[in-house]
Amino acid sequence: MTRRRWIADEVKGDTAALVGDHAAHLARVLRAEVGQEFDIAAGEEVRRGTITFVSYDRVEFALDKKPRRLRRSKLSAAPKITLVLAVFKFDRMEWAIEKCTEIGVERIIPVIARRSDAHLATAAAKRHERWLRIARQAAEQSRRETPPEIAAPIKLKALAGDIISADSVDRIVLAESEEDARLGDVWQPLSTEAALAVGPEGGWTSDELGWFCETGWKTASLGNTILRAETAAIVATALAMEGLR
Repeated sequence: MTRRRWIADEVKGDTAALVGDHAAHLARVLRAEVGQEFDIAAGEEVRRGTITFVSYDRVEFALDKKPRRLRRSKLSAAPKITLVLAVFKFDRMEWAIEKCTEIGVERIIPVIARRSDAHLATAAAKRHERWLRIARQAAEQSRRETPPEIAAPIKLKALAGDIISADSVDRIVLAESEEDARLGDVWQPLSTEAALAVGPEGGWTSDELGWFCETGWKTASLGNTILRAETAAIVATALAMEGLR
């Protein structure tokens, strides 16, 4: 039976710990007990951990003396995908964060778009810690070694100075025009890194699409059906992972 994997909050020598809400989930929800064994991810190692102490805000493990290097699975060896995700209704957006984490996205950058609801745009910064927790839980569920980076929400034009502006990165903004190339047809030869920009409900405005094009992004579509923002993000991420392998 495959052991569940946890990403340690603290590692020191041959001990590790989960703390705070992270520990509470294991202690309260999963009713952890001293003596149970799990896989513990810590940087470049996964070690078997045996629970030695349980409380509602801390779970401690004794780690196996023989650390093993992580096997480079298809997921961890996959292309590096950055998802630029416009802020939209939080429950749907968080579902997209969870599922794109499971698929293997490396980084998610929430963006305040012109069509982002004003109330959501104002509240987005306060959701950042929650998004980090969702990504960590999804990473553990899917047996990733580390969760994706979740950036704090920014305005669209702040992307101009980001690392994804590098010429070596395929930058694709999703549009809802049948005239645009299909996403699967726009990758550069031998690309291994890409950024995808997915707009809110209603899509990017013409001004925003113009800004993307002026800064070196290519437009692409997912076909002639109009998808919800969260569906588009998940489908685009899956297609990018497959297209860049």
